[in-house]
Amino acid sequence: MTEESPQSGARGEGTESAPVAAPPPPVPHDLPKDAAHRLEELEHGLFTSDLSVNEFLLVKEAGFHPLGFVMGSSIYHIGIQTRKWGQSQELSKLTEAMYTARELAMNRMEEEAEELGADGVVGVRLDVNYYEWGNDSAEFIAFGTAVKAEDGTSYRNVHGKPFTSDLSGQDFWTLMQTGHVPQGLVLGTCVFHIAHRKFTQALGSMGQNVELPNFTQALYEARELAMTRMQDEATQLQASGIVGVRLEEKSHQWGSHTIEFLALGTAVTKRSGEVTLPKPTTIISLDN
Repeated sequence: MTEESPQSGARGEGTESAPVAAPPPPVPHDLPKDAAHRLEELEHGLFTSDLSVNEFLLVKEAGFHPLGFVMGSSIYHIGIQTRKWGQSQELSKLTEAMYTARELAMNRMEEEAEELGADGVVGVRLDVNYYEWGNDSAEFIAFGTAVKAEDGTSYRNVHGKPFTSDLSGQDFWTLMQTGHVPQGLVLGTCVFHIAHRKFTQALGSMGQNVELPNFTQALYEARELAMTRMQDEATQLQASGIVGVRLEEKSHQWGSHTIEFLALGTAVTKRSGEVTLPKPTTIISLDN
């Protein structure tokens, strides 16, 4: 990313090549004491998981064993940024706040996975919650199931960290059948102020079917910024592609003219050479 990007210095930034062997997991330094106790219990054979039974089976079929449910949280105060009423523009300070808060939550989830010696975290979900004690504060939460390869192979990403993925257990199994492996959950965000329509513009288009070019350009630009930043993260992970990409748009607590555009997906690389893909099986329903 360029220096001007609000997301410079993102999680996992670097250019080092893939490690020969995964380094020993560091001791988490930013976790509550109760979290350390919970993780210590999981190291003695017990596991927890938010995977469904079907997802659990397919993750096992892919050669991974669940180690434990891991999570990270950050309650973040989101300030204000002045904006011009009649001008569409990115609100870079708000973009930076939304990105940093998610990074804090993701990093703490990864710390828990490191403590368990995991190769990765599957089924990652990112939530934002608002509470009654402050509309300008939000809790950012990241959680998923830490897994480890049963054959002892390291599946950590090019930076020696556990991979993260928001794919379901079914999609994770299918991805592994293609010879691809996850590298990380990558995201890009852009908080954009959409300019109000001027009275003369509104009056001129009244009763007509006509494109509103100012609005079109503003939303187009905001989505492009979010998508580009997501791709920049994938490039830092030396990924060959991103699967499961989705675009989310939320106004949060700012009102209808300020929107966060969030792009996220799972960055992947090709691990093995030739693979034999299973042929699709036709299933005829007898319900009708």
